[in-house]
Amino acid sequence: MRLSELNPIFYHIRIEQKRLFRFLANLKERKRFAMYKELSTTFPYTCKKYQSLLKRKLGNSDPKLQENKIINLKIATSEIDDVIIKPGETFSFWQLVGKTTEAKGYIEGMQLAMGEVKTGIGGGICQLANLLYWMALHTPLIVTERHHHSFDPFPDSGRTLPFGSGASVFYNYIDLRFYNPTSQSFQIKVWVTDKHLKGAIFANEEMPYSYHIEEKNHQFLKRDGKNYRQNEIWRKTIDKITGQMLKEELLIKNFSEVKYPIPLAPELP
Repeated sequence: MRLSELNPIFYHIRIEQKRLFRFLANLKERKRFAMYKELSTTFPYTCKKYQSLLKRKLGNSDPKLQENKIINLKIATSEIDDVIIKPGETFSFWQLVGKTTEAKGYIEGMQLAMGEVKTGIGGGICQLANLLYWMALHTPLIVTERHHHSFDPFPDSGRTLPFGSGASVFYNYIDLRFYNPTSQSFQIKVWVTDKHLKGAIFANEEMPYSYHIEEKNHQFLKRDGKNYRQNEIWRKTIDKITGQMLKEELLIKNFSEVKYPIPLAPELP
């Protein structure tokens, strides 16, 4: 057993150590991060638009946490909205959002950590990371860092994306990053309405390809008295002119513990 599992003090020390290491690494890469914002115009070509519901049933969780999440999302989206990812630059969630503190207006929201549902300042902004990651998959941007939750806490009430297609973030060393390998620039727009978190990625030039994401081999399983869920997320690259599929690739292979009752499922050896 690790020291961080024996005593909360060691756990917090380890977190601060990891944050320091990431901070030092970021100093070396600071000129490569996308930080410039174009506030006056929107790029003309749409790569992907998406929206997700702000409120949906999440087991027996406190509805107040979803209200708090909306406040946190409004602050976080304001830090990312309008950012431009130029050729050779990397988008970093935490380089733009920064640490979620009470001084910035963040409040208690839902967080998933160490296999449990908890609360913490700034909780709920993983929904923004989920939306950004899903949109990035529909562009030529290359995802260089993405983490997923190690467990599935709630059943699929209102879920519209395939299981396991989200992104987990935790300041500052569990980040979401994607790199622009093209000669074009991309612009991210994100905002909050009464019912939805909305976003779009635009390009300054027409993209020759479109992208289609699909789920394969989804199933629930049991092993040693625990419930699990697995699937695969695949992406097809389509030539816009001919309609031909140029490439099909496996992006994600998920296998996570499920924290809620599941349908009858096969027992794994």
